[in-house]
Amino acid sequence: MGSVTKSVDVAVPVRTAYDQWTQFEEFPHFMEGVKEVRQLTDTKTHWKTEIAGVKREFDAEITEQLPDERVAWKSTGGMKQAGVITFHRLDANHTRVTAQMDLEPHGMAEQAADKLGMIDMRVKGDLDRFKKFIEGRGGVETGAWRGEVNRSEP
Repeated sequence: MGSVTKSVDVAVPVRTAYDQWTQFEEFPHFMEGVKEVRQLTDTKTHWKTEIAGVKREFDAEITEQLPDERVAWKSTGGMKQAGVITFHRLDANHTRVTAQMDLEPHGMAEQAADKLGMIDMRVKGDLDRFKKFIEGRGGVETGAWRGEVNRSEP
């Protein structure tokens, strides 16, 4: 299983960065290869992706959500992946967003992409596009969900 950790500093308050990240259905605006995310419940999402011509659908569960601190998830079927996005206040108007992901590449193409560092580049690119997206909106999020989720593994 591969692991990726990347960060980006955004020129918005931590609350704004966090609130935007809770708007999962907006992910296709800044995540390359993500075609659709549907929020099924407060903790369940359904994803449609297409990367290098390979289409996939999978469900994911939000396992932890602490306002202004972190959002964690894991896939619940199909491809195996899990991750956490953390938000660190740098000052009143700047936030460091860090993505840490663990994923299991499927097939030879994904395994090769992982070995060549292309997955690292994709995550970094997604974070850079998130920065452009939120800063380009004048630092105003498209919505917010301030609830907490804490689903510890048994």
